[in-house]
Amino acid sequence: MSERLKYFVNGEFKHSQTDIWYDLHNPSTGEITGQAPCCTNEEVLEAVRAAKAAYPQWSATPPIKRAQILFRVRDLIIENLEELTLSVATENGKVWSEAEGDVLKAKEGTELATQVTTQMMGESMMDASKGYDTVLYRESIGVFTGIVPVNFPAMIPFGWMAPVCIACGNTLVLKAASLTPKTALKIAALYKQAGLPDGVLNIVTCSRNEINTLLDHPDIKGVTFVGSTPVGKLIYERAAKAGKRVQCLTQAKNHALILEDAPISRTAAGVINSAFGCAGQRCMALAACCVQESIADEFVAELIKLAKGLKIGPAYDKDSKLGPVTYISHYEEILSTIEKGVQEGAKLVLDGRNCVVPGFENGYFIGPTIFDYVTDGMSIGDEEIFGPVFSVKRVKDFREGLRIMNNNRYANGSVIFTQNGYYAREFARHTQGGMVGVNVGIPVPIGFFPFSGHKDSFFGDLHCLGKDSYRFFTESKTVTTRWFDEDEMKKTEVSTWDGTI
Repeated sequence: MSERLKYFVNGEFKHSQTDIWYDLHNPSTGEITGQAPCCTNEEVLEAVRAAKAAYPQWSATPPIKRAQILFRVRDLIIENLEELTLSVATENGKVWSEAEGDVLKAKEGTELATQVTTQMMGESMMDASKGYDTVLYRESIGVFTGIVPVNFPAMIPFGWMAPVCIACGNTLVLKAASLTPKTALKIAALYKQAGLPDGVLNIVTCSRNEINTLLDHPDIKGVTFVGSTPVGKLIYERAAKAGKRVQCLTQAKNHALILEDAPISRTAAGVINSAFGCAGQRCMALAACCVQESIADEFVAELIKLAKGLKIGPAYDKDSKLGPVTYISHYEEILSTIEKGVQEGAKLVLDGRNCVVPGFENGYFIGPTIFDYVTDGMSIGDEEIFGPVFSVKRVKDFREGLRIMNNNRYANGSVIFTQNGYYAREFARHTQGGMVGVNVGIPVPIGFFPFSGHKDSFFGDLHCLGKDSYRFFTESKTVTTRWFDEDEMKKTEVSTWDGTI
């Protein structure tokens, strides 16, 4: 029998009493590698109770003490880098360099959290009004829940969610991805080893029913979510209606605009890296480009040449450049989407279907797939596929390309490849993408800037990472003080606008 995973509550790894288990697979082989519990409603409530009980003491712990624990977490991530990388590669399908980057992004998010002593500093002003001094404090909020997707088992839960949440003095119930939870549980053990008090971090895997319990629970004060747009909208609406603080990072259809002065080979290399890295399973993947007609033939030919050169293989083979997609039902969805693109009339110039890796015939492999002559209204070019499928849209000029890009309902990232400073500036000014690249195929900023998607790629007010992250996980409190001199103490009347004018 394959390994049955535990859930993590109040500092303990515990056996679930559930009757429902999720099969976990190695995407490179298709083999079942274990089972994760669909935790019972009572087990989820147990996690909330543990987080609530831990909150008073943890929130009263000085920020510098909280940061010291996170410094130890950071060091333990580095010490266990190879084991964690193998875990990501085996459960998710990322090739080795991508899996290692996933873990290193968790380290980066932890480093951001160690800055809590300065980032939680408030503001103050003496004589804000004559004789009145005002101080603003940033305080923790309470218990948060984080809801995690399958595609980044280390970075999203332990780069984007847990570190700053915990650093700010909150506690967390993390709903790990039910199909890729192993890495999260391994990192939870590192948090315990680093000295995190019991109950501050809790991890469950569960179904939509138990997630609704978290969204409705009065002791949950905030929700952070990464996943699909339809689910993100529902979570945002439900949690916000319950009075909770919410951020939902959702889908994307990132485009590049490639102008005729762009260096063909270097631009194509950047596009290939962005489009097919992580098998296209990242919300910052370049999924489409608008390429100027004058260079389109040459550019598409270069794309095909470079894509054919990618070595497809198992994730944990360090020579592999393109690994499998994560789970079988999504594999089947991508194949169906490719067929739909053909039926819509796009020209399939590189077909990644029927991809077989010798020795790994049961793996979920799809080769790099490229469509040309994709036009407005084709779902292949408008909707997120979340796989190694790329669309080329031919445009006359800068303005047409920008218009097509801005017409898309998603706006995570947008990229321009050009050597023309004027067009680069115009693009940065007028694109609706929240993260913009100029000759940068994956324009995700380092973690002390926010991950700032727009439109249907984000629901909420404060983004994850950067200063936004600290604002999301804290609330402000202002204290206005007035000390009486002898004359003031003798007064018997006080203005209606006392101290505010």
